[in-house]
Amino acid sequence: MSEPSTPTSSDSAASRAIVCTDVTQRYDGDSGLFASGGRTVTALDGVSLAVDDGEVVGIAGPSGSGKSTLLHVLAGLATPTEGSVEIRGTDLATLSRRRRTAFRSANLGMVFQRFHLLPALTARENVALPLVQRGVPRGRRRDRASELLDAVGLADREAHRPGTLSGGEQQRVAIARALAADPAVVIADEPTGELDHDTGERVLDLLTEISDDRAVVIASHDAHALDRTDRVVRLLDGSRES
Repeated sequence: MSEPSTPTSSDSAASRAIVCTDVTQRYDGDSGLFASGGRTVTALDGVSLAVDDGEVVGIAGPSGSGKSTLLHVLAGLATPTEGSVEIRGTDLATLSRRRRTAFRSANLGMVFQRFHLLPALTARENVALPLVQRGVPRGRRRDRASELLDAVGLADREAHRPGTLSGGEQQRVAIARALAADPAVVIADEPTGELDHDTGERVLDLLTEISDDRAVVIASHDAHALDRTDRVVRLLDGSRES
């Protein structure tokens, strides 16, 4: 694997899908997930990285190292306390909440660790959701969703709702949904965490195959999944290991 790259002035803007520069993320210690009796928690501390089109980058580190926080910042779901994140040359911090949501819909596919499937919708309808937001006609949405569910081995489960699917099946639906709108950047948090070896291999095959013309970022504890990436960025206590 090649050495991890960081943004420099000589980087070609045309090839950079993601440029994350000196990102720090702090949380108020009195509230939320990071409540700590008044102590401010620094989840990320001056993290920089760049990801090229056509590259699969792994994010590694122990629990609490900042992997999920970094993914949320890269996806524009959290605004860093300091530093900047650019996706295809757009600084996410310059966008209003509405424009940032529209930008994510057009450019980013996110695989959440907790799936976030809508329980009232079938697997096919969940996968098609990003296409509804983009105004794709119903027939094309159905065809695209069915194609992706077949790619992740769920062709026979597309009419099932999430409550009737196993955790691994729900994870595959979430992966198919992230790919539905053909995003420029795919960000996946533990995409093989609920999957058996063979199914995990199928998902990793899919994620690496789609990287030919887009960037893929995968956070994982799974050494085998990280071995399938082009390079690995390692975090420890919110900082990037040298």
